[in-house]
Amino acid sequence: MREYRDDRPSPAMGRDSLFNRRLVLGLAAFASFAPFSSARAATQLTFDELYEVQSVLGLKFTAQVKSLSGANVTMRGFMAPPLKAEAKFFVLTEIPMALCPFCSSDADWPDNIIVVYLDEKQTFVQANAPIDVEGTLEYGSWTDSETGFVSLLRLRHAQFSLA
Repeated sequence: MREYRDDRPSPAMGRDSLFNRRLVLGLAAFASFAPFSSARAATQLTFDELYEVQSVLGLKFTAQVKSLSGANVTMRGFMAPPLKAEAKFFVLTEIPMALCPFCSSDADWPDNIIVVYLDEKQTFVQANAPIDVEGTLEYGSWTDSETGFVSLLRLRHAQFSLA
């Protein structure tokens, strides 16, 4: 028996059967996108979940950070005072900072900062206002070619809003 793989009706297939076949094919195509949309759901990540070990020998990422690399995550924190009023990136900290992290020595920086890269320049909020940030998590040492800034953790393609 010949199998039909297109929308042409077979002699035995009535008009209602053809409609049902198209409906089933359309629903199957729609269902194939469902895992993609649920995979994009953001996972909440806290500052306490970033490092397994923080010692004089350095920082060791948790298994959770490693498993979420490349995934969409959300974090709540504070925007460190930016270098400029408008930019495509900022530093997310666990506690409010009074100084711009780029304007002080690295000894003044908290260990658990995260660099947040936006797709477009934005005007930033006050440093003492909590914000929610969502973006794609990356970990490991990386140097930004434009700014020379070195980061261990980053959120890319990020967005933020007041918490």
